[in-house]
Amino acid sequence: MRLFSLALIVLLLFSAYAFSQNTFRTLVKDADTAEPLPGVNIIIEGTKTGAATDVAGYAEVKNIPNGNYTIKFSFIGYEDQEFALFFPMEKEDVLEVLLEPEAEELEEISVKSTRGSRLIEDEPTRAEVIAGEEIDEKISMDPSNISMMLSESTGIQVQQTSASSVNNSFRIQGLEGRYTQLLKDGFPLFTGFSGSLSISQILPLDLSQIEIIKGSSSTLYGGGAIAGLINLISKVPREERDLSFFLNATSALGVDVSGFYSQRFEDYGLTVLASRSSQRAYDNNDDKFSDLPQIEKYTVNPKLYFYLAENTTLEFGGTAMLEDRLGGSLPVIKGERDSIYTYTEENNSERAFSLLRLDHKIDGSSSFTFKNSVGFFNREIKLPGYSFSGKQISSFTELAYSVLGNGSDWIFGANLLSDDFSDESAVTEKRDYSDLTTGAFIQNIFNISERFVLESGLRTDYNKDYGWFVLPRVSLLTKWSRNITTRLGGGFGYKIPTIFTEDAEIISFKNVLPMNNNKVEAERSYGINFDVNYRTILLDELTLSINQLFFYTRIEKPAVLSMVESAPSLYEYSSLPGHFDTRGVETNIKITYDHYKLFIGHTFVDARAHIEENLTGFALTPKHKLGIVLIYEKHDDFRIGLEAYYTGKQKLSTGETTTDYWINGLMMEKKFGRISLFLNFENFLDTRQSKYGPMYSGSPSDPQFVEIYAPTDGRIINGGVKLNF
Repeated sequence: MRLFSLALIVLLLFSAYAFSQNTFRTLVKDADTAEPLPGVNIIIEGTKTGAATDVAGYAEVKNIPNGNYTIKFSFIGYEDQEFALFFPMEKEDVLEVLLEPEAEELEEISVKSTRGSRLIEDEPTRAEVIAGEEIDEKISMDPSNISMMLSESTGIQVQQTSASSVNNSFRIQGLEGRYTQLLKDGFPLFTGFSGSLSISQILPLDLSQIEIIKGSSSTLYGGGAIAGLINLISKVPREERDLSFFLNATSALGVDVSGFYSQRFEDYGLTVLASRSSQRAYDNNDDKFSDLPQIEKYTVNPKLYFYLAENTTLEFGGTAMLEDRLGGSLPVIKGERDSIYTYTEENNSERAFSLLRLDHKIDGSSSFTFKNSVGFFNREIKLPGYSFSGKQISSFTELAYSVLGNGSDWIFGANLLSDDFSDESAVTEKRDYSDLTTGAFIQNIFNISERFVLESGLRTDYNKDYGWFVLPRVSLLTKWSRNITTRLGGGFGYKIPTIFTEDAEIISFKNVLPMNNNKVEAERSYGINFDVNYRTILLDELTLSINQLFFYTRIEKPAVLSMVESAPSLYEYSSLPGHFDTRGVETNIKITYDHYKLFIGHTFVDARAHIEENLTGFALTPKHKLGIVLIYEKHDDFRIGLEAYYTGKQKLSTGETTTDYWINGLMMEKKFGRISLFLNFENFLDTRQSKYGPMYSGSPSDPQFVEIYAPTDGRIINGGVKLNF
């Protein structure tokens, strides 16, 4: 009897416990569209219990003890909601929850490079944006140019073309910089000859964001955008004054001093950037050759804005830049010339351009834009017993008309691009050329439905030497759910050949013959991209976003530089009987939690030359690159970042395989009101190519420098102060 009573008591206690475990059922929808929201996080506050909604927006939370609880619903891009509930509930029906979209989107970023006015998440064309906060962080690491910002972006490789003067080019997805358009506010200011030294001379202090579109983009801005385009967006004046000064010094004997001012008044506004950068010749491996050259650079960028009416703005401005760069033997640079170390490499350049832009809104839905720019670029290269010098005058004019309709945006336009180069070198065969291209384009963005957005475009260009180019382009954005989108796009491109390529830059254009139109055709291409973007909230403050990109680009009859068979000392361009292609994947992962941000980016590139029956990989193109960045930041107070970048093995032009390597960095910045102090340890493990072998062969008076595949400057510590008023 006692045993039966004890069993009955245990059974009653178990039943009471079982009945005290409750189940909460819910269905979560968008308050505006009533569409189910998958991936919504549901947390029972004060417990470790929670769940996430499925594809139908439904979720169950089980084993909730009796009592009062607050249930929190959170989803990326929506306002959080909380409900106070008592369990057991009187009715165990499914609770319908309607989440309101946030007043401000998660990424309130518009992309100007696509010529539209939509936010980045609503653009069918895939675009990457280096925003103002990230630019500000990178300025603390290297304020003298934008090379570091680009090199640390997924899918972009900055390639050093000179061991002693440290000239740089860049590549997107394995393709040389000549296949990428470099723009400033939509103006192609760095074409042809003026493209040399470009990323080494562009300052970042007056930039609000950098937009990168990868894949064939010639339909947007004309020839040259086979691999994509990079558009540098300037800051514009606002009513609140922006006055800042920047002072930076490095352990490699470099100093940067910059100032920026911007403000809008009633009828006009202005922005002004002024900068001076100086670098003393620096040798970190004691071979008596400069690993960083002696540099003296001055830049000023003034711009005026006139608000002629509420719907009309006139913008006028320009840039003036002067740079002297001297690398080579340290004894010569320091004025201690001897009979052994006599080699120097001198680069002197002058860059100036003017730009004019008029924007007029006709009514609430239509507007037109007129743009014009004129650019001047002079450069002189001096080597022992050799010199190269030239002058370029280029111009760009465009008129565009846009109509923003109900679910359909139209843009119509026409442009004229000229490029004139004068060779002032002491050579028999001058490499002068005069190039003129006219074009017309039409672009449409159409909302097929709430889920599908289609962008299509067509450009027709005519070049006086190479004829007609017809360039269609299409992109499709699919919004599978609130947190999953895909983009599929492709188009055609072309490139007018010039002598100004990476291969010619490496040999300082020495013994390069003029372009022969009978041997060289315009390079034509097509490409396709597909990417998947996913973002969600994993826990209450833990967010995750992943972007996976697949790409393929093919260039027909590429123009290459090679030795003349009958005269091995000379070089000439010719169109190869075959094609280049590059394929691969890019992976970008971003995780944020509280004050922490983790970025992971990986690129796999397989770039190959298909010439007749032969197949070879591109030289100096690593198949694998990986970047990992961890940042801890308290806004307007303090931030610290740790970086690690991996570059995989590369093939040299000789067929040899290089070693792979890591580069690590540590950055710290502390704000005291309007004053910021920063300290950066770049490449603090001192990775440099001189550790893997000598940097040159031959004699010090006639050095034959090796191909550059790793950093040459090694560890550099820099620090300074920012002042904001």
